[in-house]
Amino acid sequence: MTLPDMPSLRLLVDVARLGSIGAAGRAAGMSQQAASERLRTVEANVGVTLLRRSPGGSTLTDAGALLVEWATRLLDVADEIDQGISTLRADRDRELSVVASMTVAEYLLPALLVRLRQRQDTTVTLRATNSENVVQAVRAGEADLGFVEDSVSHSGLASLVVAHDELVVVAYPDDVWCRRRRAVDASTLARRGLTAREPGSGTRRVLEAALRAAGLAPSVPAVELTTTAAVRSSVLAGSPPAVLSHLAVEADLSAGRLRAVPVYDLDLRRDLTAVWQGSARPPAGPVRDLLAIARAG
Repeated sequence: MTLPDMPSLRLLVDVARLGSIGAAGRAAGMSQQAASERLRTVEANVGVTLLRRSPGGSTLTDAGALLVEWATRLLDVADEIDQGISTLRADRDRELSVVASMTVAEYLLPALLVRLRQRQDTTVTLRATNSENVVQAVRAGEADLGFVEDSVSHSGLASLVVAHDELVVVAYPDDVWCRRRRAVDASTLARRGLTAREPGSGTRRVLEAALRAAGLAPSVPAVELTTTAAVRSSVLAGSPPAVLSHLAVEADLSAGRLRAVPVYDLDLRRDLTAVWQGSARPPAGPVRDLLAIARAG
């Protein structure tokens, strides 16, 4: 390919515009010697002499003048494309589509989005759903960034752990488990019908995976609801105990509206993970900025 690169073509056009290699080099931020060497490389690539060099300056040959005419049109188009790309990037930097699992959307993201808004003028759309649907939405290109609560498969997507969480068994204060002197064991938890999220929810997946790791099969939920808030409200009204994020029930535990039921032989810790399409490095702009805020806590 004999087409010179854009900076070299711009240098040649500037020689015609400014009248000398030295002036064109200064416009490009390089020395006269570096500019002259680059132009000699251009001449070697195209196979014709483009400049007549003399102590008094440099003038274009007929071939050089023709190439400058062609290059000027090409550079004008390149400038238009470059401006268009900048516009696309600016639009991207002002918009961010996020889809998150219920707990993250309700209890973690609001404060993070406020901090992002304080840093930059970004319009954020947020959709809350369960973890499986989050991964599907990001894979389908329906969101720039997703947040999931558990180890749901996200093969083919880049990911980053942004925070840690722990699930806690909570019960209404009058529940029989709140009158126990000893912690509940995993087998007791597995046998009881709980107030639970729907299949596919990160919270439910973590609980069921922990029980299976202990060699136990979870019982069928006594009550099944589609949001963390609904599960919490149901337990507050006297429904069977539930396993919820500590983020969701911290205030209720502090106020005594709910009681934590210790489970001594079950690991209910989990990671909160961001997922996106592309390389392992988060894309520049609001995606990377929001993840930095999340990692900083």
